[in-house]
Amino acid sequence: MGVFQFGFRQWKKYLPLDILTKLMSFAALTADLLLPLLTAMFINYVIREEEPEQGNVFSFLLSGKYGEVHSMQLFWNLAIWFLGLILLKDVIVYAKNYILQKLGLGLETDLRVLTFHKLMELDSETVSEYNTGELLTTLNSDTIMFKEMFCRMIPNICDSIFVLVLAVVMLASINWYLLIIPVALTPFFAVALLRFRKLARENFRAIRSCNSNMSLTVQENIEAVRLVRSFTNEELEKKKFDQSNLTLRDSHIKQVKLSSTFEAVFSIIRQVAYVGSIAVAAVLVMHGQLLVGYLVACADYVFRIMNHVTQINNSFFQMQQQLVSGRKMLDFMNSKSRIVGGDQSAGSMEQIHIKVEDASLAIQGQKILKHIDLDITPGKKIGIVGGTGSGKSVLLESLIRVHDVSEGRITLNGTDIREYDLDSLRQKFSYVFQDVFLFSNTITSNIAYSEPEVERQQIRKAAEHAQAHGFISNLLDGYETIVGERGLGISGGQKQRVSIARALLRNAPILVLDDSTSALDVGTEKKLLADIKKYYPDKTLLISAHRLSSVVDCDEILFMRDGSIEERGTFEELMKLGGDFAKIYNIQKNQEGSVNFDALADAIAEGGM
Repeated sequence: MGVFQFGFRQWKKYLPLDILTKLMSFAALTADLLLPLLTAMFINYVIREEEPEQGNVFSFLLSGKYGEVHSMQLFWNLAIWFLGLILLKDVIVYAKNYILQKLGLGLETDLRVLTFHKLMELDSETVSEYNTGELLTTLNSDTIMFKEMFCRMIPNICDSIFVLVLAVVMLASINWYLLIIPVALTPFFAVALLRFRKLARENFRAIRSCNSNMSLTVQENIEAVRLVRSFTNEELEKKKFDQSNLTLRDSHIKQVKLSSTFEAVFSIIRQVAYVGSIAVAAVLVMHGQLLVGYLVACADYVFRIMNHVTQINNSFFQMQQQLVSGRKMLDFMNSKSRIVGGDQSAGSMEQIHIKVEDASLAIQGQKILKHIDLDITPGKKIGIVGGTGSGKSVLLESLIRVHDVSEGRITLNGTDIREYDLDSLRQKFSYVFQDVFLFSNTITSNIAYSEPEVERQQIRKAAEHAQAHGFISNLLDGYETIVGERGLGISGGQKQRVSIARALLRNAPILVLDDSTSALDVGTEKKLLADIKKYYPDKTLLISAHRLSSVVDCDEILFMRDGSIEERGTFEELMKLGGDFAKIYNIQKNQEGSVNFDALADAIAEGGM
C-alpha cells in the first residue's frame, strides 16, 4: 500500500464534503477570475469610449439597457457586478475554509486514534524497536503533518490547476498570442520542480529524524531527572541537549537555504513570464489588435497564472515533508506483532492448572530460558529466586505471552496458551512488574485501574492487604492524592505497595509478583505476604525475588541460574540439600538480607564460599 492510498483510506469517509468544498472553491475562483474582465470593461467602456464588442461574458451589459458607453449608469451597474462577485467569492471561501479545516481536524483525530490503537496492539519486543522520541513523533507530529496534505496541499493544487485552465481559456479568448510566454516557460518550471522536490524530501527526512532525537533527549531527562541530579551530571545532559538542539537548528537552516533558493528561482521565472506577457500585450495594443482595457486584464491573468504555478510548485515542495510523515506512519502501521492471539477464550476458567513443558526461549539469538518444566496446580504458591539475568522475569512474562517460548509449550488446563486470545488469557493474571509504573492521577484511580467504577471500600481493602493504607491515610489528600508521572512524589516502596493493591483489586485467579517487594523492609514484606496468604488462599501465587526470605513459605521454590532451574523443592528440602540456595539464604539471614544476591551467587559459583 502506498502513502497516498493509506491516507485516502482514512480520508474517503470525508469525501462527499471534500467534493462539496472543491465545488465551492471552483465557484469562488470563477467569480474571482471574472473580475479582470469587468476591470477591462471599466477602462474600455466607462473611462474610454470604445465600440462595444461581443464575445465577453459581460457583453449583455453593453446592450444599452444597463447604460450607454461612457455613462455613470454603466459605471454603477459594472460596480454592482464587481462588488457582488467579490462578496460572493468571500462568502464561499469562508464557508469552504471552515468545512475543510473541520474535515482536517477529523482526519487528524482519526490518524491519532489509528496509530495509538496500533501501539496498544503491538507486543513489547516490537515496540522496543522504536525509541520513545520516534513513537511520540509518529503518534503526534506526523498525524498533524500528514492531514495537511489532504486538507491543504491537495486542495491548493486542485484550485491552482482549475485557475490555470480557466485563465488560459480566458487569455486565449482575448488573444491567443498572450499564451506564448507562459507556455514557453512551462518546461523550466517542471525541471526546477522535479529537482527541488527530491532535495526537499531528503531534507525533510533529516529534519524529522532530528525532531525525534530531540524528543527522546527531553523525554529521557524528564524521566531520569533524579538520576541526573544524584550523579551531578547536569552539565553532561546539557551538552547532549545542546548538541541535539544545534543539529536540529542546522537541519532547519539547510531547509531555509533550500526554500530560499527555490523561491528565488521560481520568482525569476515568474517575473520573466509576467514582463514578457505584458510586452506581448503592449505590442498587440500598439498594432490595434487589442483594446487597452484587455492589456490590464491580460496582466492580471498572467500574474494569476504565475502565482498559481508557483503555488503548485510550493505545494509539491511542502508535500515532501507530509509524504515523509505519511511514510513513517504507514511503516508503523505495517509493523507486525510477534505475539498473535488465538481463537479460544479463557474467560470461563476459574481453577487454572499451569504447565510449562520443556520450554526454552531465545531472544535475538541468545537463549534466555533452557528446558523449563513446571506443574502449578490451582492455589499453589511458587517462589522463583535467582540473580540478575537468571531468567526469572522472562519466565513469568512468558505466562502472559509478553514473550513466546521458542521450544516446548505452556498450557492452561491442558490448552496451549497460544490458542487463547490475548485479552482473555491476560485477564487471568494480576501482574506486578518489577518496573513499577503509576499514572499521573489519584491513588484511588491507580488502584482501581482495572475497575474504575469499583466501590471505595474495595479499594481500601486492597490497599490494607498491600500494606499501603497506612501511608496513604497520612498523605495530605489521602486516597485523592495525585501522584506525579511515573509515581514521582512517593517512595519506591510506596509505589510498589500501590501497584500490589492494584493487582489485588483485579482479583484474577493468578497473582504474579515479579520482584515487586524489593523496596519494602523485611517486616512490611512479611505482613504483606501473610495477608495475601490469609485473605487470598485460593489464588495461585508466583513470586520472584532476590531476597530469599520472601519465598520461604512457598509450596515450591525454584533456584535459577543462566535460564535453567538448578535447584527446586520446598524450603526445608532446599535447606537440607545444602546447595547454593541454602548457602545464600544463610548468609542473607546473618546479614539481615543486606548482602547483594548477585555478588553472593557469583562468589558461590566461583567456589569462593
